[in-house]
Amino acid sequence: MDEWPEGWFRGDEGPGGAGGANDKTAGIPPGHPGGQYHVRQYQAGQRATAPPGNWPAQPPSHSPSGPEGPSWTPSRTGGGGFPRPPRWRGWLRPGRIFATLVTLVAVLVVAVIGTYFYLNSKLNRADVLTAFAGRPAPGSGTNWLIAGSDSRQGLSTTQEHALSTGSDAGSRSDTILVLHVPSGGGRPVLISIPRDSYVNIPGHGMNKINAAYAFGGPALLAQTIQADTGLYINHFMEIGFGGFVQVVNDVGGVRLCLQHRLHDAASGVHLKKGCHNLTGIQALAYVRDRHNFVTQDLQREQDQRIFLKALLDKMTSGGVMYNPFRALPAASATVATLTVDQGTSLYDLVGVAKAMRNPLTTTVPIANANYPTPAGDSVLWSSQAKTLWQDLQSGQPVPRSLISGSHQAP
Repeated sequence: MDEWPEGWFRGDEGPGGAGGANDKTAGIPPGHPGGQYHVRQYQAGQRATAPPGNWPAQPPSHSPSGPEGPSWTPSRTGGGGFPRPPRWRGWLRPGRIFATLVTLVAVLVVAVIGTYFYLNSKLNRADVLTAFAGRPAPGSGTNWLIAGSDSRQGLSTTQEHALSTGSDAGSRSDTILVLHVPSGGGRPVLISIPRDSYVNIPGHGMNKINAAYAFGGPALLAQTIQADTGLYINHFMEIGFGGFVQVVNDVGGVRLCLQHRLHDAASGVHLKKGCHNLTGIQALAYVRDRHNFVTQDLQREQDQRIFLKALLDKMTSGGVMYNPFRALPAASATVATLTVDQGTSLYDLVGVAKAMRNPLTTTVPIANANYPTPAGDSVLWSSQAKTLWQDLQSGQPVPRSLISGSHQAP
């Protein structure tokens, strides 16, 4: 039995007249190429109502879609007059989203790796930790010798005048710190060594420890520390006045709250009681100040540790680390002004920065802060200092009685 309605293929009232003698589509089912005659009529807007004969009724045309229609736009329609989806939807396909994310991640990785090697190459490396007869064997954990030199390199004449530093006084180190990072993941220990500590300087006899830097630079200072403490030094790091000022400025200043007003013409510090966002020049004046305190250098060492923690907190904060306009200048200034030993990399510096954010802090135990010597009044270490160094070298916990902490002057 024929499935097509009788009037469909006969075209009784089709365009060619009775019997469909002139109907070119008679007997052709829908979809057949020969049926395009009526499709063209419909697309031209000529079939808004049911055609004569038994052809199925066509849906009314809502808007002209053929070439004669004013809204016909080939770029926005697909085949058969149906609208094409917006082009932006193509970007929402999972494949394209994944490819875009992969590209962004690859660019980010390349940028990070490139920045790392660039900054690592800018480090000033020196042959500091040299071998010598009697050098201690490597102990437990990692030990850093950190020195702040009196170098004015990077300071303008105006800045030197503002800081009351005078001209370059030669090679001296008034800030000497030892940072011990335990191998077992315990809390690091940061120890200040007074610059007037009376010690044996290899090849030069007994003298104040900062004379070691004047006699032989950082290499002799490192040798002196190791010989007098029995502590193996793994890494060395030094920064001068100019580099210190630049780093503080590049991070946008460092917030510090003072319990007392500080005024000293020698260091150039002039700060009121309360909280301040210290600029580089103000920060350097603060860490150099000693004349405001009865204990002078001993209090200055505590203030240096307090400020160092505040600086590292700022450098590792989200406002700096995730802000390229802060992070990159600060990192670039830091590595360009540091002097490190040959074995220190940027990765090591990142680790030491994290370790110094929250260490136990103290000053080497002292028996006499005004010990008379041929070199002038000096600092004499107590017998407990030997215990401190031995515990660090062997990885033993340091007795709490030897941890004095860091506090502002009362």
